[in-house]
Amino acid sequence: MRCSKCRRPAVLFQRYSGLHLCREHFLADFEAKAKRAIRENRWISPGDTIAVAFSGGKDSGALLLFLHSLLSLRRDVSLLAITVDEGIFGYRDTAVARARAAELDIPHVAASFREAYGTTVDGIVERKGGKLSCSYCGVLRRHLLNAVARNEGATKLALGFNLDDEAQTVLMNVLRGDTARLLRGAHPVPGMVPRIKPFSTIPEREVALYSYLYMGTVETGRCPYSHNAMRAEVRQMLNTYAWNHPSARFALVNLGRELGTLGAGACGVLQACPRCGEPCGATCRSCEILSEVLDGR
Repeated sequence: MRCSKCRRPAVLFQRYSGLHLCREHFLADFEAKAKRAIRENRWISPGDTIAVAFSGGKDSGALLLFLHSLLSLRRDVSLLAITVDEGIFGYRDTAVARARAAELDIPHVAASFREAYGTTVDGIVERKGGKLSCSYCGVLRRHLLNAVARNEGATKLALGFNLDDEAQTVLMNVLRGDTARLLRGAHPVPGMVPRIKPFSTIPEREVALYSYLYMGTVETGRCPYSHNAMRAEVRQMLNTYAWNHPSARFALVNLGRELGTLGAGACGVLQACPRCGEPCGATCRSCEILSEVLDGR
């Protein structure tokens, strides 16, 4: 097929726009969307230190490349890559992430569940079984990313979440009937490094293509425990539906944002956890998980 804009060979067909795009027009379209998201949300300001949650996979790799390209000539904004090793055998290699960050001359910090919590995801599964492995891992990973980013002086934490991720999250909250999460807006929280998501309006397959065109390879492996997560079922359901309704993911993300705006004034009271010092609600879920796993409570 030929590019709809210049008639060169196309590398992508966007089903939601009806456009075939060549390499050059795809990259321009991709980067324009990410820049628009940053601009509209005012996610980057002079003086920022942006920590990128960098697993080394396609989404975080593409995000690090994009932000480096966007900000490398600015002296008033700096980048930092943070890799969290969850302790899953054969899944995470922090040396690979460190090498990729070094290629871009970006400082890299590694953190691990074992050092921070005294256990790993493999250890948690061994003790508690795999049914809730993704829930436990997600809570502890977010906790550790925030703590490391804050301790490194980061003013923003960039996440590689794409349109598919965001739409799945909204649908999961709907299926759970989780009104609190649906109405929870982006509130500044003391102790929490503000999150930014430049790829939140870009489909996963386009993020993968962007990564491939710049890095030559795409890491598509999923966590060996991911089949236990509700997200896996929701992903399959949404992929099937979106094949016939290409705008479905965009509609879900827009719904989530509108509901978050409606609930923008309803922010629960947060406090510092007396055990770990991180911000939490009435109870600290991270400490609850660690108590269950390590102390048997």
